[in-house]
Amino acid sequence: MMTREEQLKALDQLLTVMDELREKCPWDRKQTFDSLRTNTIEEVYELSDSIEKHDMHEIQKELGDVLLHVIFYAKMGSETGDFDIGTVAEKLTEKLIFRHPHIYGTQKVNDENDVLQTWEQIKQKEKDGNKTILSGIPKALPSVIKAYRIQDKARNAGFDWDEREQVWDKVKEEIAEFEAEVGNMDADKAEQEFGDVMFSLINAARLYKINPDTALDRTNKKFIRRFTYLEQKVKSQGRNLQDMTLDEMEQIWQESKHISLKDD
Repeated sequence: MMTREEQLKALDQLLTVMDELREKCPWDRKQTFDSLRTNTIEEVYELSDSIEKHDMHEIQKELGDVLLHVIFYAKMGSETGDFDIGTVAEKLTEKLIFRHPHIYGTQKVNDENDVLQTWEQIKQKEKDGNKTILSGIPKALPSVIKAYRIQDKARNAGFDWDEREQVWDKVKEEIAEFEAEVGNMDADKAEQEFGDVMFSLINAARLYKINPDTALDRTNKKFIRRFTYLEQKVKSQGRNLQDMTLDEMEQIWQESKHISLKDD
């Protein structure tokens, strides 16, 4: 591992390379905040994938790609005179110190729950901080993650069930309301009620310390594995899925469940 001096030297070299690329490379010179935004989102998802696989070599590589984007945005900010990597780091340091009064101040905490209980209040006291508890949630977050963050922030403000088991009555209530609107053939209201069902299930996941996005992703991967097995098995028989009955496909599907059990 590098010493602190070696780390700072490596970061300085990275900044120098970014300066040179911005000046000399036609592609890098052309980029703007808007043109890089979607690439940044993609890089963060690739980092997420590598973390999920616990592949340290790949995590290191993807962290580098994300860091490149941070450096790139900071470079463009310096060109407009709005900020640079130094002010970005400085503001982040100030924020971290302000948000940890139990480390840098006199506040006493017993555990992580004590820290979380005061987190939102601290953020709202910041200059240019969130004006309301939920205002800091990015609009572009995927819906499942956004719902989880909304509920978690509301919990930090004390808005939550007294006992987590109470959430199941809410889940059942929302499912019943969804079924009623489906029966009424009201597509708009059915869509609204289905959203309520999902929101209540995500809330249940939160209360039972399950990450709903991770859970759904595992199910997606499981379905892909099983359906791919079904597709390949059918092809090996010289047949097409479209020509098979549902019962025939179900038989192979059940077979795929046993074969992929160790991965599920």
